[in-house]
Amino acid sequence: MHWRDIIRRPVVTEKSNFLADINNQYTFVVHPRANKLQVKQAIELAWPNVRVEKIRIANMPAKRARRMRRVTVRKASWKKAIVTLQPGSRIDLFEGV
Repeated sequence: MHWRDIIRRPVVTEKSNFLADINNQYTFVVHPRANKLQVKQAIELAWPNVRVEKIRIANMPAKRARRMRRVTVRKASWKKAIVTLQPGSRIDLFEGV
């Protein structure tokens, strides 16, 4: 797989921003079949000056949400990768915005 297929998008929440500032950890939505080695290689190809120290992967389960009174919707399951970078490495997710 190409690295653009592996890394789907970054997760931008208050918790992920806090982890990025304090612990140098970044959260991404990744391909459901991607493993830790593929995620590491994809991150290092996408940002050449970044070195990955550790990766944690979690499968986020599908959820049912109720919209209006009788309509229920099913959200699909997805895979999340929390990437810890070596000290001195940094990813600029919103560079030039």
